[in-house]
Amino acid sequence: MPARQPWILMCPPDHYGIEYEINPWMNRSRGANSKRAMKQWRLLYEKLLGLGVKISLLDPVPGLPDMVFTANAGMIHHRKFLASRFRPQARTGETPHCSRWFAEAGFEVVQLPAGMFHEGAGDALFCGEILFGGYRIRSDASSHQYVAAKIGCEALPVEHVDPRFYHLDTCFCPVDLSTAVWYPAAFDAYGQQVIRQYIPDLIEVSKADAIRFGCNAVVVGRTAIIPADCKQLRQNLESHQFTVQELELGEFLKAGGSAKCLTLRLDGEEAAGWASVQSES
Repeated sequence: MPARQPWILMCPPDHYGIEYEINPWMNRSRGANSKRAMKQWRLLYEKLLGLGVKISLLDPVPGLPDMVFTANAGMIHHRKFLASRFRPQARTGETPHCSRWFAEAGFEVVQLPAGMFHEGAGDALFCGEILFGGYRIRSDASSHQYVAAKIGCEALPVEHVDPRFYHLDTCFCPVDLSTAVWYPAAFDAYGQQVIRQYIPDLIEVSKADAIRFGCNAVVVGRTAIIPADCKQLRQNLESHQFTVQELELGEFLKAGGSAKCLTLRLDGEEAAGWASVQSES
């Protein structure tokens, strides 16, 4: 069976900037270069188009600089959109705009209960049929169980212990059904044990590559788009028969994001792993 076309949601960085500080990477005094950010975003956009990805665009909104990080809008499973409930007040304004877009695009929109925090595909990633959920810093462990019940899958919450890696996609990246890139020091001992137990093939990144947000990669078939200057990670992925493409995304790292943060799989977060297997066959 041929692989279905990857489908990704992005949001142009028209209003992107460091307007508040909600993670250790953000510093308003340092700011972001808007022209450079647009150029870097455009290169990612064009790279994905070149890989055969269908891209839909979310309209940017003034006063919501982090809408560019569409991975945090919510989580997709088939035609169901589970909208994020953001912990930082600064980002709560994004949810109505995102929910409206998904409703108009024909998705079933599900809102999580009040008081339950869940930050979408930033904290919820499939490896095979298991949903791994990062919690403590942004999302709640209970929110992953709620999401799992809504979509009918098994969820394994894993705890973050390093505030620099506040979302799961900053320190963990499934690349196929049984393989994931990860930075173990971002998780507590039990979380490390869970990941090792359930994922047969783990690619550990160095501290240097983790700080470059090497785990925040976008996988399209057997191609991995990673931040520039992650040399060890590149070698490890190539040894796993991935084609690696590097992009400089430093303007977004200033806000605690990189390639994966700038994308949301509209064909479902589980789709990347299955597509990797299909492209091998």
